[in-house]
Amino acid sequence: MKREYILSVDQSTSGTKVLLINSQGEVIHKKGASHEQYYPNPGWVEHDPIEIYENVKRLLKETINTVPNAKDVLKVLAVTNQRETIVVWDKESGIPVYNAIVWQCRRTSDICKDLKELGYESTVKSKTGLTLDPYFSATKVKWILENVDGVKEKAANGKLLLGTIDSWLIWKLTDGKVHATDYTNASRTLLFNIHTLDWDEELLAVFSINKSMLPQVKDSNANFGMVEDDDLLQLPISGVIGDSQGALFGQKCFEIGMAKATYGTGTSVLLHTGNLVDAHNGLVTSIAWGIDSKIEYALEGIIHTSGDVMKWIKEDLGLFSDYNEVEKLASSLTDNQGVYLIPAFVGLGAPYWDPYARAAIMGMSRNTTKAHIVRAGLESIAYQVKNVVELMEKESHINIKELKVDGGATKNSFLMQFQADMLDTNVVASNISELSAMGSGYLAGLGIGMWSSTDEISKLNRDNEIYRPLVSEKVRIKNYQGWQQSVSRVLVK
Repeated sequence: MKREYILSVDQSTSGTKVLLINSQGEVIHKKGASHEQYYPNPGWVEHDPIEIYENVKRLLKETINTVPNAKDVLKVLAVTNQRETIVVWDKESGIPVYNAIVWQCRRTSDICKDLKELGYESTVKSKTGLTLDPYFSATKVKWILENVDGVKEKAANGKLLLGTIDSWLIWKLTDGKVHATDYTNASRTLLFNIHTLDWDEELLAVFSINKSMLPQVKDSNANFGMVEDDDLLQLPISGVIGDSQGALFGQKCFEIGMAKATYGTGTSVLLHTGNLVDAHNGLVTSIAWGIDSKIEYALEGIIHTSGDVMKWIKEDLGLFSDYNEVEKLASSLTDNQGVYLIPAFVGLGAPYWDPYARAAIMGMSRNTTKAHIVRAGLESIAYQVKNVVELMEKESHINIKELKVDGGATKNSFLMQFQADMLDTNVVASNISELSAMGSGYLAGLGIGMWSSTDEISKLNRDNEIYRPLVSEKVRIKNYQGWQQSVSRVLVK
């Protein structure tokens, strides 16, 4: 069998991984590195774009060095990325004018509030499918333009570029020759019209952003240029997609009505709708992907804090030292005994969209132990996903018969079983945790002709673990009502 490989870069919120994928759709090598998280003020989150690129570059070099005859067998480089996180940089020097402002960052809550009061929310919603929330990119750019010395003048003179992390990496990898993004990332910026499939002049005016700063928008399986960094192997770049949509593709949710949840720092639940469906009540409409000029759409529910709550319990509360302890602690209790953790550290996403809500632990007594808090943290992830799935089914009139799941948290059997119990439906966990990277890899393979169709990809990697609901309806309702009551106490609006 012919030896051909794809290099897939998965640049996420907490770190970067590089995967080596063969033509059978198997991950044969994986290497990762974390990057620093910066919290300069409460609710603010930043990353260093230079550090991120250096990590990408180092991991690519190390992975390439593991491949015999790399020049002959490595065929393409794919990129999937944390969405909405934005970088603004000087196009001459290549130096960012400020740190990357991360999707989690809430510093633009007041900007969003002001724009809503000016009546722009309906315009933004109708054109982008999104809500006016600090989660998305445009208000972050507006903040940089208004708060970093000299930046507004440079932007007016056409000296700056902006982009989500994929655009930044592509620009760096191609030595500044290509400034581009794909439809999925563009659709998360609040600047891209998902009906006309172009940057929207009215929205650019709303956010005071110069169009010259923006990248060209391409299909996810398009050619994004060649790697020109002298320290790396020259390869074509294809398979560019935002991480959540990448996971939807990696989960092979190619048919309308298929849904997935990616458990990471936050959690994104996506339902493939095919055609554009207007989102309401906290859901957003996004582009699922563009392939060979055909655009597919999805409904999405966004959860700001899921895996990050366990990181907080571990690193800041010190209630456990190794993630292997979590399942044992949670399982040591027969139930949560009324203890609920609402992880609204940066507000709450769908279906609440309250940026001012703050975290709380409800229902504690003198008998509450660290096991209760750890279990409540895990359960909070499942409850938030249930919130979103219920809303999706109601808004789309599509019954989600199973939920495909991926991400590091899927290794926690307690959480996956609890998720199935709360949803009262099968939860199908992939044997591959990095589904975003697989999705971008599949798209890159389509882009270079390694695979001819999604039907061919569907036949690859069919091993999954299925969690079936076990609890009674009475227990399910009791647990969920406790969650809803606890959430109601932290909502501000």
